[in-house]
Amino acid sequence: MPLEKELGLKEPIATSEHEAVLNIYYTASLLKKCADDFFRDFGLTDVQFNVLALIEYQSGSAGGLTQAKIGEMMLVNRANITSLIDRMEKSQLVERTADTDRRTNIIKMTAKGKKLFTKVEPLYLKQVRQVMSPVDKPEQKKIITVLEKIRMGLSEDTMKNFKE
Repeated sequence: MPLEKELGLKEPIATSEHEAVLNIYYTASLLKKCADDFFRDFGLTDVQFNVLALIEYQSGSAGGLTQAKIGEMMLVNRANITSLIDRMEKSQLVERTADTDRRTNIIKMTAKGKKLFTKVEPLYLKQVRQVMSPVDKPEQKKIITVLEKIRMGLSEDTMKNFKE
């Protein structure tokens, strides 16, 4: 259904560029709501699940990642990483261990975190497949390509102009 109809707009959206951006925002907001609802049943947030997934799949043989590295790879503001890790540590999902450089902490999944991740991940992937089922593989690849192009177009200059 066209966005204009879905939102009950009286007038058409002025430009296709604006309509495209609004479609991205609206779809992202619906995906975020679905993720919030899904993860809430497990006492997690989508961001906490993302941290667990990064540790599981990006830490290699070390079994953990520095907070700085998690911050670089996260889909959230890096300034929030410390408080995020604090909350996850309090919930016993992760633990901080000193790195060889004592100024750096390595974040590792605890047994409780690993057990929860192992339980949630297959259910999450099932949900993702269900959400994406109306879109065939070639269309999914096209979506990926188009969104990559949009992100490349979001240079620092573009972002500054967007704020003005």
